[in-house]
Amino acid sequence: MVEETMLHAALAFLSTLDHDQETKALIPFDSEERMNWFYIPKLRAGLTFKAMRPLQVNAAIAMLKSGLSAKGMTKVETIRKLETVLLEIEKGSGPLRDPEMYYITIFGTPRADSTWGWRYEGHHTSLHWTIAKGKVEATTPQFLGSNPAEVRIEHAMKGTRVLGVEEDLGRAVVKSLDEKQLKAALISPKAPADMLTNNQRKASIQEDLGVAYKELTPKQQRALLAVLHEVADTQAPQLARMRMDKLKKAGYDSIKFAWMGGLEKGDPHYFRIQGKTFIVEHDNTQNDANHVHLVWRDFEGDFGKDILAEHYKSAGHSHGHDHSEG
Repeated sequence: MVEETMLHAALAFLSTLDHDQETKALIPFDSEERMNWFYIPKLRAGLTFKAMRPLQVNAAIAMLKSGLSAKGMTKVETIRKLETVLLEIEKGSGPLRDPEMYYITIFGTPRADSTWGWRYEGHHTSLHWTIAKGKVEATTPQFLGSNPAEVRIEHAMKGTRVLGVEEDLGRAVVKSLDEKQLKAALISPKAPADMLTNNQRKASIQEDLGVAYKELTPKQQRALLAVLHEVADTQAPQLARMRMDKLKKAGYDSIKFAWMGGLEKGDPHYFRIQGKTFIVEHDNTQNDANHVHLVWRDFEGDFGKDILAEHYKSAGHSHGHDHSEG
């Protein structure tokens, strides 16, 4: 079970820390900080890889592996390595680029019977897991970014497109649409500069625009679901299945696919897939359309808010625990 693996990994990580490190890594579950997420290079609450000894870094990586698939782990580690590419491109003129400035933060006390959560975050990565009574209740927000989207300079990573599959799958959907479908899907000839939900604590529901799942052919429907599977499959297999099962339960028919910007590879563009319970946003507009942001948000379930609100209510803990938007 992923929950047991995650708990054991968290406890193993904590067991390697000295008192000062533990003070940085551990934050109360009810702290406002738990919903304070970013994807830009900045100082954060938590313990950085830079502040860890090699044994501790290994324990942190094992913790990450407990929440991610092998494919997801490769993406996350490749994004971290892109900091060295940015360092070379910017030649010291940009923000701090450091593959060791990634943070592990644990909220609450990891126990089989407790409510706790944890976060892995740094430039272009923000991943969150919330666990209640031994069950993973939330795996969102899930943000990954890539700058450059494709490494084009002479570098050991030249040709790398860490989020290229998601982009190519999304473009395959829009390129498959007939004239009527495209008219519904293409909601603007110009793409926004970033994701529309940005890093809001509660994801805002976007306009109900785009081509509906029910208006697609079976082949196109499979192609659209392939995009969602690719994003969900960043998570450990059990967690990815849980997420996709939730979508199926809510119903596919109301899901809409919307596109903004150019349709060809290299054109600045944005697409989103939005249903009753979730939104996935992808944009590639910055740095001459070579800079990707990709996020999955649950409208009520981010940070486990929907389930945990019920949990606290039923457990009689409603005194001052605010699980709404802060």
